[in-house]
Amino acid sequence: METKTLAVQGMSCGHCKSSVEGALNQLDGVSSAEVNLEAGNVAVAYDNSKVTLAAMKEAIEEQGYDVEA
Repeated sequence: METKTLAVQGMSCGHCKSSVEGALNQLDGVSSAEVNLEAGNVAVAYDNSKVTLAAMKEAIEEQGYDVEA
């Protein structure tokens, strides 16, 4: 299990938080995702044999946010 913190632009409210966390938690291999709105990032615990960083970025971007990683 690995943990990666991704900087995400455009999150500002509870809806943003739940959208990003929900999108990541739906991916096979992601065990947890926790958004920190003040810091503008999301900490993701995942199994890198099941999910890629690119897949996680894509899931966040599909919710309408930009990822800086």
